[in-house]
Amino acid sequence: MNHHFPFSASAWRPSRRAILQAGLLGSATGGQVVRAVSGVAGGAAGFGSAKRCLLLFMWGGPSQLDTFDLKPHAPREVRGEFAGIDTAVPGMQICEHFRRLAPLTELVTLIRSMTHDDPAHLSSAHTTLTGQLPPVNKSDDEPPSRRDSPHLGSLAAQFLKSSGGLPPAVSMPWHTLHPAAPGGTAPGQTAGWLGPVADPLLVTGNPAVPGWSVPVFQLADGVSVTRLDQRRGLLRSLDAVRRELESPVDRMLSDQQSAAFNLLGSTALHAAFDLQSESADTRERYGMNIHGQCVLLARRLLERGVPFVSVNWHNDGQNFWDTHGNNFQRLRDSLIPPADQALAAVLQDLRDSGLLEDTLVVWTGEFGRRPQITAANAGREHHPWCYSSLVAGGGVRRGSIYGASDQIAAFPRENPVSPRDRGASIMHALGIPSESTLKDNTCRPHVLYGGRPVSGLFGGT
Repeated sequence: MNHHFPFSASAWRPSRRAILQAGLLGSATGGQVVRAVSGVAGGAAGFGSAKRCLLLFMWGGPSQLDTFDLKPHAPREVRGEFAGIDTAVPGMQICEHFRRLAPLTELVTLIRSMTHDDPAHLSSAHTTLTGQLPPVNKSDDEPPSRRDSPHLGSLAAQFLKSSGGLPPAVSMPWHTLHPAAPGGTAPGQTAGWLGPVADPLLVTGNPAVPGWSVPVFQLADGVSVTRLDQRRGLLRSLDAVRRELESPVDRMLSDQQSAAFNLLGSTALHAAFDLQSESADTRERYGMNIHGQCVLLARRLLERGVPFVSVNWHNDGQNFWDTHGNNFQRLRDSLIPPADQALAAVLQDLRDSGLLEDTLVVWTGEFGRRPQITAANAGREHHPWCYSSLVAGGGVRRGSIYGASDQIAAFPRENPVSPRDRGASIMHALGIPSESTLKDNTCRPHVLYGGRPVSGLFGGT
């Protein structure tokens, strides 16, 4: 039977682009949770200490020697141009340009023994963001696919629910890509085999620009929230007719359209993303730049009930933290200052509000840089064998250093930590049992831990 209605479907339905961007289209059978009967990690230090996570991904690979693992006694062609400065933790020095972070180091643990063997941006980004090896390792040729492992935010969202109608996982301000890599966009930034329905909500654009608002929440010209509600009522009035004709996928789409309406019309959601409600002093403290304002927005979302927020270093037109040339000038002038300012501001605010106790903060790149400086252009090449990360809150030890590198930060000297171990540590902190699995859209179960939680990161100071 054919049914004809005197209006176009596009008159009431959100655009496919809006629904896709909101992460509302996906597999009808993906993402089934199979929880472990007994989580053996439950008694371990730090298990379930975190209720939320902020992942700050410094896309491109920050130099360990010029950030958190300086080697002042190494040869000049290794130690570089930057001096170390004392911090709030006796014996812990960091780069002189992290001057805002220095007095807050009593809140963090520096990991100086991160290591893996993948020098490619794209595949190592997948491992960093998912805690699992990619389908094709050591490759800048392989673009994202639904064979990828899910982003850590997508995994966390299967266990930690958001509140107030907010999305369970948010990523901003773009999907990282490398313009010189054949694969382009880095894999591991979506829900992968969980299906698009579990993708983190991608919030794009520059929140530092006056008048910025979340693109995916914008209604079509002339459409008010009231009119949106009228259209939703019209959609509901068609349910009886549609139910006779729908396939299971159609019914799933109907549910997701309803969810899209809820997103588009949610006043709580719009309020959470309203940076204009922050004082001018607060916004300046985070930095009136794209990274600073994204981190401020991330803090607002975490405070209001989003369990997982990731902020990717933005496209600054200079190939990000990938400092093959002019390493020191770029770090000094355009990379470290906004990163330092935003990290210090969010740590301070989370501490002052009491949220740092159960908020895990992770600052990392996909690898580090080669110790030997390239004489021709003062750059450092890719070096995954030893690099640094920073973690704080969520049951992590405070004011400590975990692991150590050798005399030139070329290889770990003790307590090596892989990105898979760090991913497992994130899930451990969030209380996701190590025996839990998730099913993909073929009902195949997948283990969630690609490594082992690093017990030495957790516990007392």
